Amino acid sequence: MSISDSGVALQIRETPAVELPWSQWRGPSMDGHADDATPPTTWDESTNIAWQADIPGRGHSSPIVIGDQVVLGTADDAKQQQMLISFDLESGAEKWRRVIHEGNFPAAREVHNKATNANGTPASDGELIVTAFLNQERIFVTAVDLDGEVVWQTDVRAFASKFGYAPSPVLYQSFVILAADNFGGGYLVALDLESGEVAWRRARGDASSYSSPMIANVGGMDQLLISGGDRVASYDPATGEPRWETSAIAEATCGTIVTAGDRIFASGGYPDKQTACFSATGEEIWSDRTKLYEPSMVTDGTNLFGVTDNGVAMCWSNEDGNVQWKERLGGNFSGSPVLAGGNVYVSDLSGNHYVFSASGDDYQLISKNRLGSDCYASPAVLADSLLLRIGFGEGDSRKERLVRITESL
Repeated sequence: MSISDSGVALQIRETPAVELPWSQWRGPSMDGHADDATPPTTWDESTNIAWQADIPGRGHSSPIVIGDQVVLGTADDAKQQQMLISFDLESGAEKWRRVIHEGNFPAAREVHNKATNANGTPASDGELIVTAFLNQERIFVTAVDLDGEVVWQTDVRAFASKFGYAPSPVLYQSFVILAADNFGGGYLVALDLESGEVAWRRARGDASSYSSPMIANVGGMDQLLISGGDRVASYDPATGEPRWETSAIAEATCGTIVTAGDRIFASGGYPDKQTACFSATGEEIWSDRTKLYEPSMVTDGTNLFGVTDNGVAMCWSNEDGNVQWKERLGGNFSGSPVLAGGNVYVSDLSGNHYVFSASGDDYQLISKNRLGSDCYASPAVLADSLLLRIGFGEGDSRKERLVRITESL
């Protein structure tokens, strides 16, 4: 077990088979932190690009890094294939691809026009890679080994799609935990990581929402935290038993909760809008009528940073919610920021990639970089690199690439 400075607890196998610098959605601590990393702050098509690799199909699945490979999910709508694909970390060469499902995609009317059939990010404990897809109107969780061979697959339960399926699986102890909020009857479920058997299940109501859960040690106990369904809720990740819930935020949320010390931060959503801070037992500490619907936030322990969907960068004081500063960046945003080397990195949907200082004093732009035409996914961060899933082109000619950004020698 390791606990980050932000209080996030991550329990996986005692001795991972390989290094796991960025092992799941929002990184190993599930909060967008890469505290010891110093990736480049400037790049473009000809500067600080180690390699670019074509990604088949479309997806918002963000990359994870497992030893010497980078893995993400993608969906080829023409072939109706949902798959995992692995690239070599050093060269960008494709190592393997594994088709998980073929056919039985949701109807186009059941997937938001900004969404894809591969939205969630996989997770790995260093031995298995676990992913979740909506297929046949059901959620399937599949585990493959590090060579892409299927180890197990579990049909979790039916899912009534309004805009598609978005949450990413998270790992805790010997479990992989998944959220599936939907109008047909939402749920949380934990599967045994080795066998795929259901360990526990918890009903979540009938609201369609899209947030991934996260797990943090807050108030001296591990808490599984998730927003959506007009509430922020905490569960025991070992058993699924509810710890507390608070009426807050909105019916539909997309962002993942973040924590700092004994404070919990959430934002959203639709139709209501709110950014709020809660205690370790769910009491509201402060609230702001600003919302981040799709992007998640990031905190350095003192201040809370985020960018609204319509391009306003925000900084709040963790202590009292005071708006320290706000700055219009322009454009629209979907991906979530990361915090590395004292800077916040975030990309918009027009090919702009911003780096600004994680300062509570004022907005300090470090760089604005141009690459590609859009970026829906969120970065993976290594000690000296960023990995970005970027769209290039428009309409039918649009393609996606995985790009490794590293300081040129």
